Amino acid sequence: MIRKRSLMHRTAVVAAAGTTALVLAACAGSGDDGSAGHGGHAATASSSAPSSPSASASASASAAQGQHNAADVAFAKGMIPHHRQAVEMADLAPGRARSAEVKKLAADIKKAQDPEIRTLSGWLTSWGEDVPAEGAMDHSAHGMGGMMTAEEMTGLENASGTAFDTAFTELMIKHHEGAVEMARTEQADGAHGPAKKMAGEIIDSQSAEIEQMNALLGKG
Repeated sequence: MIRKRSLMHRTAVVAAAGTTALVLAACAGSGDDGSAGHGGHAATASSSAPSSPSASASASASAAQGQHNAADVAFAKGMIPHHRQAVEMADLAPGRARSAEVKKLAADIKKAQDPEIRTLSGWLTSWGEDVPAEGAMDHSAHGMGGMMTAEEMTGLENASGTAFDTAFTELMIKHHEGAVEMARTEQADGAHGPAKKMAGEIIDSQSAEIEQMNALLGKG
């Protein structure tokens, strides 16, 4: 009888031990699942991490696109026809001007503004913008920045000698004043470094030429 009870007691202990083992195994399994779950979250977080470099790249691309703005585009599109007309006026001087100073001034204007037209056109092309067409557009924009009308241009073409010198100088002063105003707007509102630098050069050189032309007219 005692032996039978002892055997039953041992069986109960073994059963209890087995139950405990099962509970521990279940807990361990639950811990593993939890780890896997955290691992899953970690993986999710990790998988979202690469979006940071991609966001940075996107920000860099935006910064690159932001190197110019609407003011830069307006400056280039306005200054190209403005310069073209100044060059057109300067081209009239060799065969019509009497004053050596006026001829020299016209040559200097053409020498400075021809390369700037090419640079401005290059910027517009690189920005995906249209370069202003040559021709009539130059005169149609006469209300902006001291641009001459077609009638004023015809009058200049028909003048010669001292009359040409006076007309050329007076019209070019107005033309230059318009360019200086446009350049100041670019310096205030533009974002493209090289365009703002060109604007500063235009202000300096054309302001000096305005003084020179006023002196030629006896207004200095």
